[in-house]
Amino acid sequence: MEIRCYIMKQILTVLAIFCFFSVMAAPASAFTAESLSIDVSENGGDSTVTFSYTLGLAERVAVFFKVADPAAELKSALESNSGKEVSVSEVTTNSAAFNVTGYAHVDIGDGETTYTTPALSFTRASEILSGYWFAPLITVDLSPAETTVTFPPDGFEESFNDSIEIPKISHTVSLS
Repeated sequence: MEIRCYIMKQILTVLAIFCFFSVMAAPASAFTAESLSIDVSENGGDSTVTFSYTLGLAERVAVFFKVADPAAELKSALESNSGKEVSVSEVTTNSAAFNVTGYAHVDIGDGETTYTTPALSFTRASEILSGYWFAPLITVDLSPAETTVTFPPDGFEESFNDSIEIPKISHTVSLS
């Protein structure tokens, strides 16, 4: 009986060492921003913001166990940048969509309408994520590969690539 316990302890020790080195040798997991789409409507500057991302295995596990919530972090970043109330309209495993009332400032005058979106930065959200206990195990890239801001009524688009900060954008259309 004693020999059996000794063998079991040895097997468990070898398995524990194997698991430890497997975790240490595993590549870092990642949260990667794929795209950000901001669609401004004619209705008082209300906007739909859609953020697409990919999650590595560690992030999917963290989301599953509610350790991390990408939609909540993105909602917080949108609220702090715009100063507007943000509502989550849809969340999937690799995207989150938000409605932002009055996101763009609308100025009507002299036969034209000017839509102005606020500057948007994900730098603070990145800093918050790096403060989590699991931060050393992951890499976070909150700079969307492609960001598109679309304005009404002519569908004018402004695009940015790999930018964690989006500047304030204005677009003027003639009312005639």
